[in-house]
Amino acid sequence: MTEGLIMAPHGNPAGRGIFKHKPGSNAGNKADVKVADFSYQNDELAALIAKAWTNAGFRDGLVGDATPNLPIAQRIANAQSALQGLPIHPISLASPIVITEDEYNDGWELDDDDTVVFVLPNASRQSGTNLVETAKMLMACVPNGI
Repeated sequence: MTEGLIMAPHGNPAGRGIFKHKPGSNAGNKADVKVADFSYQNDELAALIAKAWTNAGFRDGLVGDATPNLPIAQRIANAQSALQGLPIHPISLASPIVITEDEYNDGWELDDDDTVVFVLPNASRQSGTNLVETAKMLMACVPNGI
């Protein structure tokens, strides 16, 4: 765990989404400010989704499937590296993190105002061979895109 990020379901009755704590929040005062969902179309991000669907090691580095205790700081560093490594339009963010749809559905809490959360679509949503186009479609369906 890193300062500013809580890796746990939020317990907010509002359900799925990404939630931020109000100032003064604590364990008895659950996160209750929902962060806006939005979509952003980018062919290179769509290719990252396809890579996460087809490369278990890459996916694990982003969301910790095979390494369930992957530290949040490492997940952030891996997301930064993936985004900065985009070949044509690299993206530089202070604190990006990739979460799974299950993590999104369980509710994700954050306190760091600099965090940008990307939701990786479940691989079960795609079929066929045109993974990049499928990923682009899912990116348009908030919050199913990375």
